[in-house]
Amino acid sequence: MAVKIRLRRMGAKKAPFYRIVVADSRYPRDGRFIEELGTYDPNNKNNSVSVDADKVKSWISTGAQPTDTVKRLLKQNGVM
Repeated sequence: MAVKIRLRRMGAKKAPFYRIVVADSRYPRDGRFIEELGTYDPNNKNNSVSVDADKVKSWISTGAQPTDTVKRLLKQNGVM
């Protein structure tokens, strides 16, 4: 089972809001997920990101692979 840390799109049309989740790579983007790790709001002026760093580090240590976008967001917030 390939586990990914990726974004799950929420919010209204043309006003996206994302949740950072851990999911099996075979599931659809907005489908079933294992655990929610944080949120990302690109509409905010600061592009606010809130993440539970302990959970992220725990999932990465067990083999979960973050997507490129999530990896960039985690690096900007000093988690990785």
